[in-house]
Amino acid sequence: MGAAIPSGDGAGTDFLGHPKGVFVCFFTEMWERFSFYGMKALLLLYILKYHLFGDDAGYDLLGAYGGLVYAVPVIGGLLADRYLGMRKAVVLGGVLLVLGHLGMAYEGEQARIVDGVVVRDTAALQVFYLSLALIIMGVGFLKPNISTIVGKLYAPDDPRRDSGFTLFYAGINVGALFASLVCAFLGETYGWKYGFGAAGIGMVAGLIVFVWGQKYLYGHAEPNDPEKLRQRVGPLSREWWIYLGSFAGALVVWQLIQRTWTVHGAMHLIAVALAAWFVWFLVRHCTKVERQQMLALVLLIVGVLIFFTLYEQTYGSWVTFTDRMLTKDLFGLTPGGYQPGIPWAIFALAGSPLLMVTALRASDRGNAGLARAAVVAMVAALAVALVHDVVLVPQTAGSLTFLGAFFIVVLAPVFSWLWPWLDRRGLNPSKPAKMAIGLVFAGLAFVPLMLAAQSAGGGVLASVWWLVLAYFLLELGEMCLSPIGLSAVTQLSVTRVVGLMMGAFWLATAYSEVLAAQFGKLTSMDVLEGEVLDMAAAAAKYGELFQLMLWIGVGSGIAYFVLAPLVRRWMHGVR
Repeated sequence: MGAAIPSGDGAGTDFLGHPKGVFVCFFTEMWERFSFYGMKALLLLYILKYHLFGDDAGYDLLGAYGGLVYAVPVIGGLLADRYLGMRKAVVLGGVLLVLGHLGMAYEGEQARIVDGVVVRDTAALQVFYLSLALIIMGVGFLKPNISTIVGKLYAPDDPRRDSGFTLFYAGINVGALFASLVCAFLGETYGWKYGFGAAGIGMVAGLIVFVWGQKYLYGHAEPNDPEKLRQRVGPLSREWWIYLGSFAGALVVWQLIQRTWTVHGAMHLIAVALAAWFVWFLVRHCTKVERQQMLALVLLIVGVLIFFTLYEQTYGSWVTFTDRMLTKDLFGLTPGGYQPGIPWAIFALAGSPLLMVTALRASDRGNAGLARAAVVAMVAALAVALVHDVVLVPQTAGSLTFLGAFFIVVLAPVFSWLWPWLDRRGLNPSKPAKMAIGLVFAGLAFVPLMLAAQSAGGGVLASVWWLVLAYFLLELGEMCLSPIGLSAVTQLSVTRVVGLMMGAFWLATAYSEVLAAQFGKLTSMDVLEGEVLDMAAAAAKYGELFQLMLWIGVGSGIAYFVLAPLVRRWMHGVR
């Protein structure tokens, strides 16, 4: 179906210059990312502190979970393309996510040590693993398809397309920003179930917004062949077999996630298999130009893998380092003795769906003034809540992960202006050069943490502002990598295998999660209940990991700088 939709802020199909469906997708993805990152900010701390996992087991679980979260969307995207359609896939993903996040709120009994042996609530752990599996499957159906819907809302040559995706990605970062400030704070301060429960409520809000707003998608997200979906296969339609299969898949993942070695081993085997297939394909099925473009693409994908291996330390070793070795409060202000009990973001976020629905319905009725007023009220409430919660609310190790999304929100407008400005002057770096710059910044992000570890080694917690500087440098790197992304796959891949290479891109991201966990284990230490952390020994372990990450990032960046002219030639004019 075409996207020739009339524009205008009146009672038409547009709002604030974009299709109204974009705002529905914005809110759905905002709440999905809120629930996802809210849970992820708590995950490692929860299994270490509540279920008393050792560090090694905690990192292994984190890596297996992260790897599956980025691998399963390859399957979810294929099923949506061939059968379900994006709308049904997003609803299915949302239902699975709601079930998973609400299941995480069941804690059971806290683990304890009896005669030197850790005694855990095995039933609660099984609920925990099943909840993780439901979340993994839910992300697999929702994440790849919600962004596809945004693209479908614009005609291919619509000049608003890029700004529409910018708006959509803002939703991702707003969700991630408030996720840590709300879910991680509640979980660590009042009880894990409150943090996980908040994540679940957020996903319920996202699902409600999407179901309510389906009319604004104008049929763009429907199945390509509805008849094939309704076709009976045995006693049930193909659609219902897919639904049942998704829950069966969750049961399989439920077992896999408890045996992390199977996930890690599978990721290693897939990496070897993809490398072998790639060599065979280059030798047997590519012209010289295709071969060079594919080699350039693979080098960029490897660069992404290296970057996110460094980046994912933020939810692993950076979280435990912050918890054990850093102060937490950014400002420590208590004006007039004021000590907030909960983040104001809870209230601002709770009111945002109602304000967004009000804005869209007012626009439907041609009341542009009320529509804009609702949006302004929503943005103002979120901004005030952000300032309050960052400056006045005491931070925790998990809540400080908000810094990543915070710097993306701050830096994105700067880089959106910078790249076109450089391009007009013929100074815009090529994709390989941007990759090199991003890797160098990612490596340099570990320098402040090395200094913090050195400081904490003396027995006194180091300043949290070292962490702030580390996040700033890391996000500078991400800003350099962000223009590369999936566009490089579509531009450089041989057309007949573009789908496979798109899958390889996501699997590389999944593999980076596994590698990040293995590096994180270099800092592992088991501090038994009642024991005091040996700050000097811990600082030495963290310092060694951070130094290794520094050399991997900077070394890879230098290598990409050296290779940049060659890779640019292999790209044959692709920018």
